[in-house]
Order: sequence, then structure tokens, then C-alpha cells
Amino acid sequence: MVSRPAPASTALPPMPGDGGPPGIDAFARAALEDVRDAVFLQDTAGVVRWANPAARALAGDAGPQLHSSTEMSGHVELAGHRRPARIRALPGGWHAWTVSAEDVPQRHVGEFLAEAGPRLAAARGRHGTARVIAELAASALAETVFVLLPTTRGRWEWWSCERPAAPGHGRIRRVPAQTAPVLAATFGAAGPPRPAPLPAAEVATLPSVVADRFAGHADVSVVSLGPSASAGVTGALLLGRRGDPEFGAEQARAVAEFAHAAGTALANAQRYARQEEATRGLETTLRPLDPPELDGARFETWYEPAGGVLAVGGDFFDVLPHDDGSAFLVLGDVCGKGPEAAALTGRVRHALTALAMVERDGRTLLRLLNELLIAGGSSRFATLVLGTARPSDGGVGLTLASGGHPAPLIVRRSGVVEEVTVPGTLVGISPQARFAEAEVRLERGDVCLLYTDGITEARNRHDPTELFGDDRLRAVLAAAAGEPAREVVRRLRQAVRDWLGNSAHDDIAVLAIECED
Repeated sequence: MVSRPAPASTALPPMPGDGGPPGIDAFARAALEDVRDAVFLQDTAGVVRWANPAARALAGDAGPQLHSSTEMSGHVELAGHRRPARIRALPGGWHAWTVSAEDVPQRHVGEFLAEAGPRLAAARGRHGTARVIAELAASALAETVFVLLPTTRGRWEWWSCERPAAPGHGRIRRVPAQTAPVLAATFGAAGPPRPAPLPAAEVATLPSVVADRFAGHADVSVVSLGPSASAGVTGALLLGRRGDPEFGAEQARAVAEFAHAAGTALANAQRYARQEEATRGLETTLRPLDPPELDGARFETWYEPAGGVLAVGGDFFDVLPHDDGSAFLVLGDVCGKGPEAAALTGRVRHALTALAMVERDGRTLLRLLNELLIAGGSSRFATLVLGTARPSDGGVGLTLASGGHPAPLIVRRSGVVEEVTVPGTLVGISPQARFAEAEVRLERGDVCLLYTDGITEARNRHDPTELFGDDRLRAVLAAAAGEPAREVVRRLRQAVRDWLGNSAHDDIAVLAIECED
């Protein structure tokens, strides 16, 4: 007795109301729906006409082939896999083929945890991690899942996932420990997570947005999401099942090991969040501020640190207005990049801000800063150009002093690009360092450009040995002559980015001073 394959369709058909196997009434049909064993009913022509939910789940989209060995035994072939089956004769020449649930391989705990691990590791932030935990748990551990984490003002924040409902998120009031002792013990648990049954009476004490979702579940349990007492994260995972556990006798182990992995992911998310908050706070204090407005002069900037953890680096600029209408300005480059360079940048900027309040001579400022850096014992050095911008008589007077920095360039309105020669040694290297000062004047439409070597040392995207260089810089500036500072900086930024492509670069800082029309 060999069957024909089931009719080609995306799913095996449920039992029809009429024309089914003789002697099968509505009661029998309902009973078969809840049987864990997979049951296929075969008509007199050998065609599979019906399968219960367990059989449809086993078959998926494959058409089953039924092969008999004896009148009472055989096997069901599905997509190349054979499952032993019992055969029972039914009235009217029909047959029932039953595949025991014990012969259907269950999902292994290790496979589930292996699938969950990368998703937990890839989750970002407290919210994203909690959402992923709920989704993963609902995919294998329960039909209804709630993740509960403590939040402010005596509340819990929750994330839910329920098949087939959409995920949810919100906040609820905390339930007192005396009302929900099992839940309270879970939040305070230390050591390895251990799932515990959550009594129906305790479920009923929860706010309705949670309690109502667990109505009609055969089993509701809770497990801690705190991987260890020192992790700094407490939470609970609520799991509701209507049917048999996915992992059978291994269900408790699956829940415990998943809860440990989920708790670790939450602890990591919280630790990274604290680090990110500290990083953002540090960046706020180190990142240059937008220059102020100054009558007769306009400032334009471009600040682009090298890639890294911090969105700041060793390059910097500052423009600080004086009461007399002038402004102190500085642009510099601390040796190196990354957090260490950014830390020294902060020291340099704060020192110059304080010194500029009592001293305006550029050479003196550089000498004092040189002494401070040497006394501080840092092995790093800096290059700087600093000075004063003073609008007067329709122009802007610039007094500039330099400590080993690339020479400032002046883009005259006529198209000429001039170099401001200001000799000076590196700052922070030698007590015998010497610094010079120069004075220049900008007329209407002229732009003075202060820049760091991240511009001239930018490497070509096709040939890393080829640098952007001084000649290309001057050519870009000459082509932008007569344009406002904003356009000059825009053209330079575009030219350097085109040159770099997607390749890495050093810190870049540009400060342009324009004498306004």
C-alpha cells in the first residue's frame, strides 16, 4: 500500500466538514487537532486528504509520501527525510498514518543559543537589546514574552513580543513585593538564572497591559535577567506558553541559558551607554565652538577629526572676542591623534584661553605655553599659529605669531595667494624655543586661511604615496579668489574630499578670516 502524494498546495488541507472519512464526527476532528503526534488521513485512492496541525507543521510545504512496510507500519517521507509511522485502518477503506511526536526531532537548545548569540551581540542600546531579547524568546521559548526592567519613579519599562501580534513597549507601575513575591525575588536574585512558575494570582496583580496578555496560558514563568550580582543590571523575563515546551525536557535549561546570555547583553549595553555618555561629555568640552560675530570680519571653519572613538582629535581652533572689538584667534595641531592627543588639545586650549585674558602679545603667549607643556612632562608637542584680528578703517589688521606651524595664506581679491612668513619653533620641545610675529592687513574681499597639515598631507585615494601638497592647495585658493570665506572653505573641502575618496585621513582644521565688503 503506497500513497499518492498530497495535492500540490502551499499547505495540507484541514479536514472538510462533509465528505471526510466515514465515521469521523466533529468531536473526533476536534480531538485530533490537539494531538501532539502527526496524523495524516489517506483516502481509498491512496491520496492524503487531511493532516492535523502537528502533521502540517512537520510537512511544511513538502508533499508527504506514505510507504507501507506491513499493514500496520510504514514510513512517511518528507523532503528526503523518513519518519516511522503507524498505520491504522479506518471505516470505508481510509487509513490513518501516525508519526509519534517522539520520532520528530525537536530543536536543540544549542542551536537556539547559537542563533541567539549573534543577534544579542549586534543589538545596540538598552532599548534595542531588550526588544531583541523579547523577539528571540518569543521565537522559541514562549508564545507571549515580556521583558521588565526597572526605570525611574517607581516604574518598570516593558518590551513585549507575542505571536502573531506586533511587538510592544511601554511603562507600568511596579508591583509591591508583598503582592508579587515571586517577581520581587526574581529581580533581587543573584547567581545563575533559574526559571520559576509565576502563580496565576500573582499574574493577576500586574497591570492589565501585562496580565491580560497572559490570560489562557497553560504556563507562566519568570526568570532573572541579572547575569551576576556585580553586573549592575536587574530585570525579569516573563514567559507564557499555551502548549507544550519547544525543547521538551530541556526547556528549563534553554530558558536559564538564554536568560544568562540576555542578561550579559543588557549589562554590556548599559556599560557601553555609560561609556558613550562619558565620551559625548568629553567631546562637548573639547570640540571647538563656532566663532563669534565680529564687525568688519567674518570667520569660516572646517573641522574634521580623523576617525576614532572620539569625534575630536589633535587639531583645534578658537576665536575669543575682546571688549575693544578685536578677537584673539588660534589654530593648532597637537602631535598624534585620538584620545591622548585630544586630552592635550584640551589642556592647550584651556591654557591659552586663560593666558589670553591677561596677555595679548603672541610671542609671549607662545613662550608661556611652551613652558607649561615642558613643565607638564608630556612627550608630545604642538604647532600653533595665533594672534589678533582687529577691524579698522574698512580692513582687518592681523597680528600673527607661529610656533612651527604651516604658514598662513592670504587669498587676495585680485587672485594672488600670499604666504605670511612667521618663523618659530615647535611648542613643548625646548626651553630655548624662539617665536616671531608678523603683521598683515586684509582689505575688502581678502581671506586669510589658517590650516593644519591634514590638508597638505592628505593622501590620494588611488596612490597613497601622493600627497595633496602645497601647490594644489594654492591652486584651489587662487581659483576661489574674490569669493566669500564660506565659498573658499567649501571649495577647499570638496577638493580634499575628492582627493581622499573613502581613504583615511589625519585630523583637519581650517580657520578662514574674511574682511567683509
